[in-house]
Formats: sequence, structure tokens, C-alpha cells
Amino acid sequence: MERIIIHSDLNNFYASVERKLNPELLGKPVAVCGDKESRHGIVLAKSEEAKKFGVKTAEPIWQAQRKCPNLIIVPPHFDTYIQYSKKVRAIYARYTDLIESYGIDECWLDISTSTLLFPEYEGEKYIERDGEKFYSDGFLTHLGDTIRNAVKNELEVTVSCGVSFNKVFAKLGSDLKKPDGTSVISKANYKQTIYGLPVEDLLYVGKSTKQKLYAMGLNTIGRLAQADEDILVKEFGKVGRNLSKNARGEDNEPVRHMDDKREMKSIGNSSTYRADITDLHTVKRNLYVLSESVASRLRESGQGLADTVHLWVRYADFTDFSVQTKVRHTALCGEIAQHAYNLFLNNVNPPFKIRALGVTVSGFDNAASQITYDEACGNYKKREAVERCVDEIRKKHGYNKLQRGIVAEVPEDMNTDVKATHLIKPAKIDYPEED
Repeated sequence: MERIIIHSDLNNFYASVERKLNPELLGKPVAVCGDKESRHGIVLAKSEEAKKFGVKTAEPIWQAQRKCPNLIIVPPHFDTYIQYSKKVRAIYARYTDLIESYGIDECWLDISTSTLLFPEYEGEKYIERDGEKFYSDGFLTHLGDTIRNAVKNELEVTVSCGVSFNKVFAKLGSDLKKPDGTSVISKANYKQTIYGLPVEDLLYVGKSTKQKLYAMGLNTIGRLAQADEDILVKEFGKVGRNLSKNARGEDNEPVRHMDDKREMKSIGNSSTYRADITDLHTVKRNLYVLSESVASRLRESGQGLADTVHLWVRYADFTDFSVQTKVRHTALCGEIAQHAYNLFLNNVNPPFKIRALGVTVSGFDNAASQITYDEACGNYKKREAVERCVDEIRKKHGYNKLQRGIVAEVPEDMNTDVKATHLIKPAKIDYPEED
């Protein structure tokens, strides 16, 4: 019998919690927005009423207010959102301990072996088709509705649930009926249900992958599923095989236990600046600030050294791009920053206006790499030891007690500890492409 995976997605989560805290906001167009003064003035979440006016997540506040003049702007309260997120997960834990988070407001649940914990279902539990036995759509809907109603009745926030036989389709299902709905993508109906949907609705198909698939004429999930897998592998490498399997419903990735820690794939940080950056020296200084955070986190993570440095750049007009380069294994701030700066020099031509920058490292060796003779002669170990000493001094006496000269050039940057910031929700990502 097939697995039963539920993907639950809290609807308009930040806005829903804000309205729970302030009932006067009920029925009104609400947007939870970042701070204008720090140039984080974008929409983080919006209510259904605001959505009807065309307000979108990640758009500037002024643009959202132009669409919806009566839009009510409220600041975020992340600590409260985290508390509610934990309460929702406690409800899920009544039904299974296989709970894998996908950000603060989304989870996968594997309930394959725990369906007896749900209320009795009075309809037909199974159907037969072409000699095979499947769970009925009615039974699967019953399971999703049970989760939805428990959250809504106890916490007064709503979730949308996708119920399927794998994680990729369950995630897709949770997007089909919003807000407060259950969608079933079963082994009996998945081709009819999703093969006509745009290929970008599939998990892990981000902007660049979508563009390549569209150029190949693969603009729907069905076309991707029916495409020659060898052609996809030729175009995308092993990622092409994963894309093909996901479209055909062959994803068999397990849902992690609630106590398991997700394997770390990358470590990064980004900052949005109060004024646009227009000169190279300021770019370089801010890349060092970010790289200090990234290198320190890498050393703390126990993941060893990284062999890939990524640079993300957002311009003043909100267009952005990202690039990466392979490097010798490193955990040194200076090396990471210099690689990021070289990527900038090779991909950005002056004049420019930079709104935000990000630095990320990946390709961890889990401490398996050997330092070469040349690296030893270059005092790599000594420089790493120095940076670890700096980490300890900052922990004990404060971040601003030790700074690189390039950072100390601007007094306000002395206290810029981007390591203390974090992302609440992961963005939709592409599979990494092979070199």
C-alpha cells in the first residue's frame, strides 16, 4: 500500500497571527511588512483581503499601498510566530513523530503507519483500479481535514493540506486549495490532477530551471514527465534525472523524524543597505562583513571546509542575480570575501546601484580534506587559528571588540553583526546545476 504524506501550509501565517493578536484587523486588508528605515520595506505576508487587491509577498510597501490604498501595515513579531509554529507542530505530533519542517509555516507529515490515530472514516477506505488497490480520495481527504480542523479549532489559524504518496506531490497539493482546504493527489488520480499544471508548480523548479524547461517545450508537469530522461540528464546533469522522477511521482525521499537535524547544504547571509552602494570599495567592505558571519558559522557548524562560494546581488530596481565559483577548500573569511569580490568584479560593470548583497558557501567536506604542502606553507592553519581566536573573543566581549581594518573604516559598521540575523523561511530554490 502506498505511503500517506501530508504537507501542511499555514495560510497567510504572519498576517493570521497578527489578526489573532488584534481582532480589530479581522476582515480588513492587512500586510505584515519590514522596516522602511532599514530598507527592508517589503511585504512579508498579506491577508486574503489584501491578496484580492493584487498585493504580493516581497513587493515594496509603496507598490502594495498603490494597489490597496486602505492597506493596514503592521510590523512583524517573529518571536510570536515561532511560538505559534511550535503549537501547531505539537498538534501534528499527536498523529505522528515523522514531522519535517519546511520553514516556519510548512511541514511534511508521514502518517502511513498512524492512520488509526485519526477519527473513524465511515466511507470506502480503498478502491481498486486495473487490479491494484489504492486508498480512496475520500479517505485521504478525511485525514487532511482532520489535521486542518484541529489547528483551526484550537489555535484559530488555518492550514491548507496536500495529501499524496510522496513529498513533492504533497507539497504541490497544499497549494491547490487555499485558504483552508485539502487537496488529494493520489496514485489513482495524479495524472489527471497535475499533469496539466505549469512545470514551475513542481517543487525545486525555480526561475532558471523553468526558463530552460520552457525553452525545451516542457512547460507542463505532464510534458516533463513524458520527456526523454536522457535528454534531461544531458541538459541538467543528474538534476535532470531528479526532475524527471519527481514529475512522474517517483520521489521516495523519506519524511524526517521530528528530532532529526536536516543535513546542512549551505551557510550564507545577506544584507539590505540603507543607501544604494555605488562604489567598489564599499562593495568590498560589505562583502567582508558578510564573509565574517559566514566563515564563523562554518567553523561552528562542524561541516569542515567549503569548496564553493556564491554571490547574490540585488540592484536598486529590485532585479537580482547569483553566481558561484569553485575554490580550494576553505573556512577563512579573507578567502571567502576575496572570492565573492572577484565574482562581483567579473559580473558587475560600473556604474551600478546595489541595494543588497549576499555571500554563501557550500560543498562541505565534513573535515575530510587534507591540507596540501603549499597551503601549509601559506600559513593556512595559523590564519584559521587566528580567526577561531577572534570568534572566542567576540563571544566573550562583544562583536565590535575586534574588527578588520576594512570594516573599521566606517564606525557604524563596527557593530554590524549580521551573524545574529537569520532567515525565517527558505525561498523556493532551484536544484544546483552541475559544473
